[in-house]
Amino acid sequence: MENADTEILFPLRVIPHLIDLRGNDWRNLVEFVSSSSGDSIEKLAFVLMMVRLGGCITCNSNSFRAMRGCTDCAQRTIKRYRDDDEDLRKMYFDCLSELQVKL
Repeated sequence: MENADTEILFPLRVIPHLIDLRGNDWRNLVEFVSSSSGDSIEKLAFVLMMVRLGGCITCNSNSFRAMRGCTDCAQRTIKRYRDDDEDLRKMYFDCLSELQVKL
């Protein structure tokens, strides 16, 4: 089955669809990342965080996640995240630091 919303890794175009899923800390993070330029390191760090949270590496075209699409998968991943928004922000900034060291 093929879904037009399914890509290999978390797509940047999905970021704005995640804004209203949690509290103010999360909203501020998504707004910050969304407002950064094209393929900025901030957006890359967000992609890395979402790839890790959502398990994009193990997704394949026959999986339930792929059949539902990246937007749905990402929204479910964020809604189901059990820790608080501050932990998500910390995870994001850890990914950002990791990329800054490597780039």
